[in-house]
Amino acid sequence: MCIKTIIMSILLTTSFGLIAEPIEQPYNISELGIARYQDVFHPVVGQQGMVSTQNRIATQVGLDILKRGGNAIDASVAVAFALSVTLPRAGNLGGGGFMLFHSADAGENYAIDYRETAPTGVTAKHFLTKEGKKDKSSATSWHAAGVPGTVAGMYKSWQVFGSGLLTWQQLLQPAIELAQQGFIVNYDLAQILDMKKDWLTENSNTAASFYKADGSGYRKGDILKQPDLAWSLRQIATQGADAFYHGEIAKKIVKDMQKHGGHIEKQDLANYQVKIKQPLKGSYHGYHFIGMPPPSSGGATIIEMLNILERFPIKQWGRGSQSLHVMTEAMKLSFADRGTYIADPDFYNVPVNWLIDKERTKGLAAKISMDSSINALQLKGERLVDEGPSTTHFSIVDKHGNAVSNTYTLGYSFGIGKVIEGTGILLNNQIHTFSVRAGIEDVKGFIASKANKLEAGKRPVSSQSPVIVLKDNKPFLVLGSPGGSRIINVVSQMISNVIDHDMNIAEATNQRRIHHQWIPDLLEVEPGFNKDTIKLLQAKGQNVKETYTMGSTQSILIKDGLLFGSSDPRRPNASTRGY
Repeated sequence: MCIKTIIMSILLTTSFGLIAEPIEQPYNISELGIARYQDVFHPVVGQQGMVSTQNRIATQVGLDILKRGGNAIDASVAVAFALSVTLPRAGNLGGGGFMLFHSADAGENYAIDYRETAPTGVTAKHFLTKEGKKDKSSATSWHAAGVPGTVAGMYKSWQVFGSGLLTWQQLLQPAIELAQQGFIVNYDLAQILDMKKDWLTENSNTAASFYKADGSGYRKGDILKQPDLAWSLRQIATQGADAFYHGEIAKKIVKDMQKHGGHIEKQDLANYQVKIKQPLKGSYHGYHFIGMPPPSSGGATIIEMLNILERFPIKQWGRGSQSLHVMTEAMKLSFADRGTYIADPDFYNVPVNWLIDKERTKGLAAKISMDSSINALQLKGERLVDEGPSTTHFSIVDKHGNAVSNTYTLGYSFGIGKVIEGTGILLNNQIHTFSVRAGIEDVKGFIASKANKLEAGKRPVSSQSPVIVLKDNKPFLVLGSPGGSRIINVVSQMISNVIDHDMNIAEATNQRRIHHQWIPDLLEVEPGFNKDTIKLLQAKGQNVKETYTMGSTQSILIKDGLLFGSSDPRRPNASTRGY
């Protein structure tokens, strides 16, 4: 299927520019015995394969790969590169992330770490003022760019786990066509480009990539073409990851680094390695949990939190103030450990087994009172740097039962906001998430994480939390989310909604969410949260504040031989499709 056909099948022009994509659902749901008319929200239903992403075009690209015989890894590669074109604030070639893969044939699970690394020459002083304080402007400076891992991660996953039925070039072709021929700009992209115009046009290459020749912005319905990005994608399609880490793209990256005072050198790119690891394993009420090991803080923190929650009758209580109070307390306890102990295991001995030990967390659960709130300020721990919320996640399941849960990022929305000349590639700003004041107290007396201190070659701690929940060693739930530190709590609530409260995946997605990350001592709730529940939580001592929406989950649940999917409505243009 050519890219024009893909786009036209989902982006049908109306007076509003778009209509909802047609869902391929050739089933009479009532005949299958799975209709639950008491539910307000209903999932997308598929039988052989499903793709859930934050962008409609990318979802269709992935679904097309599955229909052509590709497996979940093949589809993931195509989706990841398509998102680098159609979701430029988060989809990327110049960032990095984490992938979980369940192999149905082998019955094994793998964690693929393609997180960015700190380049040679970058030090903490590049992020500090003369007075030794954190320089806020450094977060989007050339200093903040880490060695990207996305291209290497996708190439390695395809080499090791791809189906072998589709070539690397075939998987990149949709992204190449989207960049070269262009795609229809949606309202969300037009709006965010307009909102960030002053910043993004500070760099002439970024301005040329995302704004018209006369300097004006793209409006909804316009066609955005990215010829420089198409060139980069063609290089990668023909030469594999070598094009990015050794070839012409690498030369252009190093040239811009030298020109602007960045730190990525030729050897940094040449030395980059993808790490295939054993995922962390946990259990929750008979279900088995597969999560990312460090430097992801998500896997360990979610398992620790679920271990605590398992000690309470959450299912019996329902999703009311009692359950939410206990969940808040579990968040506080788990996040205090997260900042203190999680780091790149190649540089720091992370006590993972101790963190997720059920007997240890039994003691943590005993600290929770049903009538009062733990004073978070009295919990011992070290702080991690806050991360940007503009990450993206996709989930994919194929007809063989293989499953991929993938989260990747540029860090901030559009990363450092700077495109490498001649490539169309935005760079990440992940180096700023290291603790550049490691071991030093802030004005409130909290110590910055020593474990996550900045060191050359090191991978910064991340909240990215791709998850696969297994039942009888087969995927039951595949999910993840963007959202910085909120990712961890968003994913935990999704798991609880499904397992504890027996919600379908769409119902679980649409529930109002909460977030507590230990410091500040603040329980955030989404707009529209039940006011009576807030009062009950406040009566238990919780410092509740209504803030803003949390996350953008892309989720697939496998049950009774069918696939049930749901894209989060919190961010526009997300799409789940199955066949």
